[in-house]
Amino acid sequence: MDAQVKTLQQAIRYFSDENVCIDAVANLRWPDGVPTCPKCVGKDHYYLTTQKRWKCKKCGRQFSVKVGTIFEDSPIPLDKWLTALWMLINCKNGVSSYEIAKDLGITQKSAWFVLHRLRFALRDRSFTKLGGGSGPVEVDETYIGGNLQNMHKEKRARYAIKGGNKGKTIVQGMLDRDARKVRAQVIPNVKRETLQNQVLDAVKHGSTVYTDDAVGYGNGLQRRFVHEVVNHTNEYVRGQVHTQGIENFWSLLKRTLRGTYVAVEPFHLDRYLDEQVFRYNYRKDEDGKKLTDAQRFNAALPGIAGRRLTFKELTGKDGSQENF
Repeated sequence: MDAQVKTLQQAIRYFSDENVCIDAVANLRWPDGVPTCPKCVGKDHYYLTTQKRWKCKKCGRQFSVKVGTIFEDSPIPLDKWLTALWMLINCKNGVSSYEIAKDLGITQKSAWFVLHRLRFALRDRSFTKLGGGSGPVEVDETYIGGNLQNMHKEKRARYAIKGGNKGKTIVQGMLDRDARKVRAQVIPNVKRETLQNQVLDAVKHGSTVYTDDAVGYGNGLQRRFVHEVVNHTNEYVRGQVHTQGIENFWSLLKRTLRGTYVAVEPFHLDRYLDEQVFRYNYRKDEDGKKLTDAQRFNAALPGIAGRRLTFKELTGKDGSQENF
């Protein structure tokens, strides 16, 4: 992206040229500058200027820059997709599908689908474990969901059967203080095996881990980590031993969910977590300097390639998700 693009208004003007959008996505798809046919992997082709796509000379297939990205099979032009991405990652408390629909001139249903596909692109692909440095890793869990007393009795009954604590969805998070990186995901329960396995999978052996005094974190973590506990019954901070950092993330997450999105179904919550995790992790660079909107946008762009989320998958109609 042009280094001069710093604001939403400038981004809209910049992406108003369709060729600029195509070039931006093409550079991510094919860093060597040679488009590759998704069918035969051929590199011998010619460009159809009027149709904004390539035609492979080997197999005869036509393909656009959208193929193999989250934009695939979408009739919405790239300028609207990229503007929506800019708004999603740079609005502090997120942006609703109604606002996207109004600003981009598309239907609310389309805007809702667009936002979920963009959240899917923001998911962290890194397998690097947290910790290992001089700083500790804070681990905590929280509960997401409305008040049961405010729900319709039928929905209240469904939550009571399938939900977590008092019908809410359980989310576990981990914050690496040194790297200023957080990870969060939905978990099925708060049993010792579930909580500790998540920590074992995500945190480097030998790291310092801070948790509260929840039973699930006891008798096990000290074998692999330097495990310190803060008892919230008596105190919230004991020197450097606390979970205030990850609790700050929970505050930001819940403010976004309640203030902007209002109601989030449990089987969609993972993607909203991906959105909030991305914004949190890309607030500052490694030196602690605040990132600009353009830098955050450039960090998000690589996630659009190699991923696809269909409407059936999103709504659970393919059987891959459990509907509450």
